Amino acid sequence: MPDTTPTYAELSARLSARFRPVFDRIAVDSARRDHERELAHDAIGWLREAGFGALRVPVVHGGLGASVEQLFDLLIELGEADSNLPQALRSHFGFVERLYAEVDPSRHAPWLRKIAEGAIFGNATTERGDHALGKLGTTLRRHDGAWRLDGEKFYSTGTLYADWIQVTASREGPVPENHQTFVVVSARAGGVTCLDDWAGFGQRLSASGTTRFDNVRVEDDQVFSYSRAVPTPMTAVFQLTHLATLAGIARAIVRDAVAFVRPRKRVFSHGAGAVPADDPLVQQVVGELSAAAFAATAAVRAVARTLGEADRIRVRDGRLPVDLLNQVELETAQAQVSVVPAVLHAATRLFDVGGASALLEDRRLDRHWRNARTLASHNPVIYKARVLGDHAINGTAPTFYWSVGAKAA
Repeated sequence: MPDTTPTYAELSARLSARFRPVFDRIAVDSARRDHERELAHDAIGWLREAGFGALRVPVVHGGLGASVEQLFDLLIELGEADSNLPQALRSHFGFVERLYAEVDPSRHAPWLRKIAEGAIFGNATTERGDHALGKLGTTLRRHDGAWRLDGEKFYSTGTLYADWIQVTASREGPVPENHQTFVVVSARAGGVTCLDDWAGFGQRLSASGTTRFDNVRVEDDQVFSYSRAVPTPMTAVFQLTHLATLAGIARAIVRDAVAFVRPRKRVFSHGAGAVPADDPLVQQVVGELSAAAFAATAAVRAVARTLGEADRIRVRDGRLPVDLLNQVELETAQAQVSVVPAVLHAATRLFDVGGASALLEDRRLDRHWRNARTLASHNPVIYKARVLGDHAINGTAPTFYWSVGAKAA
């Protein structure tokens, strides 16, 4: 029988045809939603109905079978439509990749089927306060024949949109050395409370607030752990999602700059064109914005290619090559150090295409800088630059795992 598996180009074309109308629909009202802080439940629903969450689920499990590269290309496009949404789905796609990279394959099928059926996964990892560096206040204890989960998380990105929540916890009883426990609980389980209290000035609709767990029952098949002592693709996956979102913002900046300039008639007496669209200085600014968007997109695609190559080796050989994991971690850091300032600069430079009218609230052009600045504050760039410098000078391997907290005096 002939092989009916689509080629890479054929699958890419099918995915674009499937999702671009959804992205266009999302983009129509994205500025208003951001301004009014209206959570994007409708938009997440449209993505769910189109099967977006199942992009990386193999066809055999009911998914779309997309590659890593195809996933990140689509995340860039979604980020252009509404930058809140790739971030809100970051933990969802992270869960899929964590299954592949760090969880025994015998446990994949039930969760992949849930995702293929439309389940969305959120996140509850980070805790606020000055707890000891690397320690978690959230606990998983055995009681009456089942596990019980207690604790509170913040920065629970995407959880208000989710059906299931991934929760890191300190686990009672013996745990392999240097392993991190996480559990997956229903967002509607008894004892789970999700609060819409994210108060940051950007990414207002990413649903990144507080999640509380009060004696939540957890079954054995909902408990996982992974090693924190070996190289992993996961840090690159999570950071590259932010960078794809930033690339999407850069493209939205170009779109909105062009939309602002084209119909504009008012000029300055000392300008260089009869209308702004003919002014070479305005054209120069828009050209610079276009170049920033191109560079950001190219950087994300370059890192995605390396991630994709590692994933193909995993599928073929059942392993993840350490050399490629080191490479992709360093490439992600290089992309972060270059993309972040470029997009932040573009979000400011945007206002040079017009006068004070570009500042009007109803245009909402400020959201691009606010959202980019918020994304740029994740995994601070200064530490990534230091890692690159240490590697270049001393050959030091990148660090794949870190934590936040207060160091003991």
